Amino acid sequence: MTIVTRRSLALSAGILALGAAMRPVRAAPLDLSKVTLRIGDQTGATRSKLQAAGLLRDVPYNIDWSVHAAAVNLHEALKADAVDIGSANDSPTVSAMAGGSRISAVAGWYNGQGAILLTQKNSAIRTLADLRGKTISPSTRGSVAHYLVVAALKQAGIGLDEVKLAFLSPADASAAFSAGSIDAWGTWGVYKARALGALGARVVTEGAGLNSGQLVLSATQKVLQDPAKVAAIAEYAARLDRAYDWTRANREQHIRWYAGFSRQDEAISALLYDEDAAYRRTPMDDRFVARLRETFDTWRSAGVLSGDIDFNRYVFRDIPVA
Repeated sequence: MTIVTRRSLALSAGILALGAAMRPVRAAPLDLSKVTLRIGDQTGATRSKLQAAGLLRDVPYNIDWSVHAAAVNLHEALKADAVDIGSANDSPTVSAMAGGSRISAVAGWYNGQGAILLTQKNSAIRTLADLRGKTISPSTRGSVAHYLVVAALKQAGIGLDEVKLAFLSPADASAAFSAGSIDAWGTWGVYKARALGALGARVVTEGAGLNSGQLVLSATQKVLQDPAKVAAIAEYAARLDRAYDWTRANREQHIRWYAGFSRQDEAISALLYDEDAAYRRTPMDDRFVARLRETFDTWRSAGVLSGDIDFNRYVFRDIPVA
């Protein structure tokens, strides 16, 4: 027979209380229903793809989308606090950081590819060496295409003073390319698809070994002070992961979607499929910081940027990679 005393009851109660105190306390999940995430979207491609993949049906927060023609426009919006987050290649992202934009990289995807350098279908330009003395539009200053042009000319042993660079918006560069008023055009994404399709452009270089291939999701440092918005950003980054999974698992659907979005035939869309399917999430670690530094050093060697910058201050490492 067990004899229960007041002392044993008190001891048992103390042990139970100690056990409860030692158990980890789970924080209540943040209510995201009142959060509005302002997302800047280059050309509208991200929203369109998420819709095609059925990934905008159960979003636990509100999204205020805005469309931007190029990375430079997106980064201007981030700098002005007109959007909370947006994705761009690391080339314009590094330029924005060096230009004083108060942003941080919060997620990244890598595919080793990027911009492309084109010439007209009847052009005499066949190799990078043929670019000497020519007029080239790298699209906007500081863009991924500008980065490719700088790297390609350096590879070919051509000085920046031996060509004429015409910085134009993607739409203006497309018009100039169609009219033959520029000899070569550095471009990307939907503009690349349309140039290859509608204009029959020829490829001078696809940038193998030259493009950084790093896509960066940036957020304003102001928004990263709000825990609910950080939680929404983490969920959105995971949703982008699922969109890339959808691309890899649904090749034909992806090609049909992109053909409709870019207003090109499916044969052209198919040429660009592998580039999108190759993206894989990269952790926000020292290797990622080193990639940003390498891009900055390339810009600085070309005289595009100057000074120095500690990129550890511009990388937010608290969003986990699943």
